[in-house]
Amino acid sequence: MYQCPNCGGNLKFDIRSQMLKCENCMTEKDPYSVHKEKDAEESRQFDVTVFTCPQCGGEILSTETSAAEFCSFCGASTILTSRVAKKRRPGYIIPFQKTKEDCKAAYSKLLRKSLFAPKALKDERRIDSFRGIYIPYWAYHIANNGNVTLNGEKSFRRGNYIYTDHYQLGGYLSSYYKGINYDASSSFDDRLSESIAPYDVRGMKEFTPSILSGFYADVSDVDCNIYIEDAETFANDTTMNAIEHHPAFKGIDIKKPKSNHATSMALGTECKEIDSAMFPVWFMSYRNGDRVAYAVVNGQTGKATADIPVSVGKYFFGSLIIALPFFLLLNLLFTVVPQTALGVACILAVITEIISVTELSQIKRREARLDDKGYLYKNRRLSDNVKPRKAASPKKKTSSNTVVSIITIAIIVACFLVTGAMGLLVGMMLPVCFVLSLVFMIKGFITNKRIDIKTGFPTQLIVFIAVTIACLIRLINPVSDIVYYSAVILTMFSVLLTNVGIIKKHNLLTTRRLPQFDRKGGDDRA
Repeated sequence: MYQCPNCGGNLKFDIRSQMLKCENCMTEKDPYSVHKEKDAEESRQFDVTVFTCPQCGGEILSTETSAAEFCSFCGASTILTSRVAKKRRPGYIIPFQKTKEDCKAAYSKLLRKSLFAPKALKDERRIDSFRGIYIPYWAYHIANNGNVTLNGEKSFRRGNYIYTDHYQLGGYLSSYYKGINYDASSSFDDRLSESIAPYDVRGMKEFTPSILSGFYADVSDVDCNIYIEDAETFANDTTMNAIEHHPAFKGIDIKKPKSNHATSMALGTECKEIDSAMFPVWFMSYRNGDRVAYAVVNGQTGKATADIPVSVGKYFFGSLIIALPFFLLLNLLFTVVPQTALGVACILAVITEIISVTELSQIKRREARLDDKGYLYKNRRLSDNVKPRKAASPKKKTSSNTVVSIITIAIIVACFLVTGAMGLLVGMMLPVCFVLSLVFMIKGFITNKRIDIKTGFPTQLIVFIAVTIACLIRLINPVSDIVYYSAVILTMFSVLLTNVGIIKKHNLLTTRRLPQFDRKGGDDRA
């Protein structure tokens, strides 16, 4: 702890004044003028790191990556100096700029847009549980320098001919990107850090441990080389975009090199320097059994994001309110025969089945944390010292399930527009619905087996049974309409169950387990 020179109290970093402040006598000190003479005494017992609190003598058991903790007995803020010394000591820090009240306001504003969020998320006691954590980051300084030659084309029509002019664009390029940052903690999911980016690195200051006082903090456990390629890609894309939009090249289609390596060679891309830093993040957890949904707020800019579960009751009540006017309007304008109603029900069932299986694939990827390069590096390094392969970006890779669902919807719309006949559309789509339902039922079962956690009842089986019965009834073509309407009810019931399953899978996607929330004790009144 940092002792107040006047009363001996605990000095903590005050966000509003950007000074160390004593809660007892309100004394303020410059963080760079305070030096710690007495630190938590470290010892090793049974392969567990134990720190002795300098204030009360209590023992603090710490994780291997923690840099700042709170004593569980007296609540004193303790900086574990040995964790931020020598090789692991960061060079820079961005102090918290947004207070806890600012953080709560940003989160509340986010919740107002979430109509189907559970009431528990809006509980003031839950919102008050935000805690400040300093997360380690790597800041990359990337330069594009040297003589650059790029190819370009410009096409124009003259009469019945199209002419294409080919250009070779040359010039000297000089650009510099300071502080392209990626989190250096395997505990902090890359998706989390990307969702609250960017940080303004102009706010970085020289690191001093006293700024950590009053907050949690982790130290880096991910190698700095992991994200160099990502930083270079960001710099290359930004530079190429600037070149393409330069007024001198207006109307010219500049041909970008096919690979990032080729782009780096063409632009003279080089990583000049890598700095280690600590950036501020506000965390709030929403527990559900052994899993947790999270809310994250950038401690510098106030940018907030959250994975918000959906209340099943609120969702269906809202859907009912929206559906009733449409139902009445369509009932007045159209007359739907039983055969057509059955076909439409089957189409809706297959679409919901595709969405459900797509979510299963996302759950599988999320649970394996395939998009978190820091986590992959940490775990593979511990197991077999193998450097992880580059994780595929979900923004660049389109799921095959999504492609199929888009194609299916496109076929439905095209049939409506081209034929203009609902009956013909149903006749065409029922065999397609049967095949798609069978394919995605099998894929759903395979994917579900590869997921360690429970994902609920396999509703794709019910959808397949309902679609199969619908196809058989349409094939037999019974005289009584009651048979058709019974099949419609069964099919729509499968749609209802699948929608409930989709919501539950969505809620599963909004949860994960974060080590920061397993800590006990501390004073979170920052």
